[in-house]
Amino acid sequence: MRKALAVKYDSRYPAPFILAKGHGELGERIVRIAEQHGVPVEKRGSLAETLYEIEIGELVPEEFYRVLAELLVFVGWIDDDLGD
Repeated sequence: MRKALAVKYDSRYPAPFILAKGHGELGERIVRIAEQHGVPVEKRGSLAETLYEIEIGELVPEEFYRVLAELLVFVGWIDDDLGD
């Protein structure tokens, strides 16, 4: 069963947060809406599986910042300067 999450970063908050999540038909709908709006979709399930435990509206824990930054670089949303 496919799981999908929408993660949002808003500079008014200290970290990215879970905007939406769903599995099965709802997960497929989240992906479809993202693709219709030109939002890049990462289709490896391991990150979605891990982050799926976070509730909608909750901030993503700091331990996931690096992997999210790498994902954003991969999809071309931020420059490839992660500043170790």
